Amino acid sequence: MFYTHYAGKWVTSFFPRFTWRKETTEKVVYLTFDDGPVPQVTDFVLAQLAQYQAEATFFCVGDNINKYPTIFQKILAAGHQVGNHTQNHLNGWKNEDALFLENIAQCQTAMDNFLPPHHKKLFRPPYGKLTTKQADQLLTDYEIVMWTILSGDFDTLLDPQKCLEKTMEYTENGAIVVFHDSVKAAPNLYFVLPRYLEFLAREGYICKRL
Repeated sequence: MFYTHYAGKWVTSFFPRFTWRKETTEKVVYLTFDDGPVPQVTDFVLAQLAQYQAEATFFCVGDNINKYPTIFQKILAAGHQVGNHTQNHLNGWKNEDALFLENIAQCQTAMDNFLPPHHKKLFRPPYGKLTTKQADQLLTDYEIVMWTILSGDFDTLLDPQKCLEKTMEYTENGAIVVFHDSVKAAPNLYFVLPRYLEFLAREGYICKRL
């Protein structure tokens, strides 16, 4: 499995229309969690964030919102931001434009059942993959959010300590950090998130929603 933990300028310059980081001189990071909501894992994340009074943004899968609406409501009640991650975690490179865009619309409908009118619309493509044509259409309604730091918590072969070290190593002002509140990522997430939040607090970082 190939991926890079840090999205440097050599990556982000190819896709300048997407949000990779927030330009700021303040010690702020933006924690994000993909693929939920799911029982236990999302609940764990919410408890950890509450302990540190940290805000975050959850990029949710519509099918999971439909299955676990109470957990989705918990995310909102805690004051966190939510974004669209498609209805069925589709790869934009492997699906026709019409199907991909309709899947995003289905997720938005699931979210809109719980959100006020005229809310901020964020989208993150699963696997970070979408075509230029798909992006052209989405950018009329959505801010497309990528990441500065990919923790790698989804990688079942990655040692949890290494996952933590890489995430801490690349932390910088305005960084958007990706974790996953999914069953697959849980073993790494359970180890890394509490220690990373402790590191951020120790270093004087504030966690804000996008």
